[in-house]
Amino acid sequence: MLSFGTLNKVNIFYNMKFLDFKRIFRSGFLNFLRNPFVSLASVLVMTITLMVITSLVFLQAILTFSLAEIQNKVDITVYFVPGASESIILDLQDKITTLPETASIAYISADDALTEFKERHADDYVTLQALDELGENPLGASLRIKAKDPAQYETISRFLEKGTLSALELSTIDKINYNQNKLVIDRLISLSNNAKQLGLIVTIILIAISVIITFNTLRLTIYIVRDELAVMRLVGAENHYIHGPFVIEGILYGLIATIVTMIIFIPITLWLGNSLASFFGINIFTYYISNFFQILIINVLVGTSLGAFSSFLAIRKYLRV
Repeated sequence: MLSFGTLNKVNIFYNMKFLDFKRIFRSGFLNFLRNPFVSLASVLVMTITLMVITSLVFLQAILTFSLAEIQNKVDITVYFVPGASESIILDLQDKITTLPETASIAYISADDALTEFKERHADDYVTLQALDELGENPLGASLRIKAKDPAQYETISRFLEKGTLSALELSTIDKINYNQNKLVIDRLISLSNNAKQLGLIVTIILIAISVIITFNTLRLTIYIVRDELAVMRLVGAENHYIHGPFVIEGILYGLIATIVTMIIFIPITLWLGNSLASFFGINIFTYYISNFFQILIINVLVGTSLGAFSSFLAIRKYLRV
């Protein structure tokens, strides 16, 4: 059990730390106000950086939604010869369902295939008349297979090749449309990977530019108050007391830039919302409002981290503390 004297020392210690924090925060805030043009330049640069990063978030959302829509339309369809045994088809369906790459599989009977064909050619009188004169269903059943990931369609296609299935199962298969869809699937995979890499590269470049500009801006601030800092060093001020105000100043840059960025994107997304929805099927304003706090947290973390990191680098490099 702690004695009264020990508790008193602990309280004094925490009071002193709290007082130091207040002084550091106050000094950082005063530095921010004392150099308004320098602060404005830093906030402007960081706002541009955060706006581009936020735009990349929107672009990623649009791309993800669009790719998902395309992916939903891409599948592997296994067409069976007319009159193929339904029991064989259903057994093959069960085997494909057990594959870990399979997301879903739908069985379309010959009658359903005929109905779909008539609906697609409802305006083609000649085709429908020829079908009626034929007097029988020329179409066979089929299985429509969707993979969990576009890259997994090739694995499913290999499963359906000779050597995996029995001779009886192979004899009932008329054709598999994977080769026709392979080009679309490969482009879909390539587009997704390239978009992610491009977004990462652009983000890294922008962060580097923001750090460099904020770093040089804070170096100017440090140069202006260099005499005060020299006095602080002479009287024995601790390193954190010298670092602290500039780190706080950098964090303020990030916080203000975040607020400005979030406000700017309200009218922008409202204006673009319906236009993008008609092209890509996603309303960017609705997405922004529904994910407002997630985007806010991203901007706060990025902005304050950039400001604090830039400040820390500037004070260490140019004051040698």
